[in-house]
Amino acid sequence: MVHIAWLGKKSPFCGNVTYGNSTTEKLKARGHKISFIHFDNPSISNSSKPLFLANDPDVSLPYLIKSQVYTIPSPRAEKELRLSLERLKPDLVHASLTLSPLDFRLPEICDEINLPLIGTFHPPFDAKNRNLTASTQQLTYQLYAPSLSKFDKIIIFSELQKNVLYKLGVPKEKQIIIPNGVDENIWKPFCEKNKKYDQVKNKLGNERIFLYMGRIANEKNIEALLRSWRQTKAQNCKLVIVGDGPIKPTLENSFSNLGNEKLIWWGAELDLETRVAIMQIAEVFFLPSLVEGLSLSLLEAMSTGTACVATDAGADGEVLDNGAGIVISTDNVAAQLKTIIPILVEHPSFTKDLGEKARERVLERYTINKNINSLEKVYMNLKSSFKN
Repeated sequence: MVHIAWLGKKSPFCGNVTYGNSTTEKLKARGHKISFIHFDNPSISNSSKPLFLANDPDVSLPYLIKSQVYTIPSPRAEKELRLSLERLKPDLVHASLTLSPLDFRLPEICDEINLPLIGTFHPPFDAKNRNLTASTQQLTYQLYAPSLSKFDKIIIFSELQKNVLYKLGVPKEKQIIIPNGVDENIWKPFCEKNKKYDQVKNKLGNERIFLYMGRIANEKNIEALLRSWRQTKAQNCKLVIVGDGPIKPTLENSFSNLGNEKLIWWGAELDLETRVAIMQIAEVFFLPSLVEGLSLSLLEAMSTGTACVATDAGADGEVLDNGAGIVISTDNVAAQLKTIIPILVEHPSFTKDLGEKARERVLERYTINKNINSLEKVYMNLKSSFKN
């Protein structure tokens, strides 16, 4: 078994948090030891708060700012990380990279104390660089590439992402493609009611449910979905937006003319059973992003047997190719959705068929157990090579 020092996020809720929690729980279930190191200790001037909080058995590093997207560590975070690793003596460090300045120091820290270092690189991208958002994300990749080259291994999600990093100087032999995975026994089609199902159903009403679940930010391009939905003439259909983010108030104000009978702003939802129930009730899941990595929300929707419509940003188009869903371009998303939504509304049997194919695709390629099997091989090989 392997002792892994996992450096990641536990809050605020985002895909990185889900990835870290689900992966470490499965690793622990297989007998591996996990020491979770994360930013959970707000920095206060002249504070000497301990690395261990009373309610947290893992290591809590101090920070100045923490958001869904990035983290600014306090000046003493690097020292506390080094002291933690020296005390814990793990077999290796796995950093689920959090878009933090500390990310760039990890290769030097681990090299100095002779620890192998693995990184999972999450930032979204669009390999074709088709819009301003994609250009901005390309800068993130350019900024990280020199540091990623110093990691022992980098886990990425698709061949497209591998090529982007290779062009920026990250050797292909250091990159390992391990797609995200979901627990198909949790995210499963409706077969029996969980204890939150009736509660969610009562809140949503009897209309047919169309869904977006995720962060509400510019790169997610939710405005395009809302503009398309506003022009939909469908009766007895409701769009539900689950999540929170910086542009939620602006969008709520801009689309306030859509009443509750056509649009529900659910807000952030942290409860897993509630999120599963929402996904089970939904007929269609939309992901209109301008850039993506490999969306866990998309995989969760597919695993639940929900028909999926997503852009070809990041690896999402690859996930849905060959009939597992509807793939659209990041160009003119609203115009494409205006054509697609009426078809989905008018042909429920088509959405049912898409959902079944999506579930089959997840079982074939994207289960959490497949992800952990691949991850264990990386750990064992790296641990063995460092001993030799």
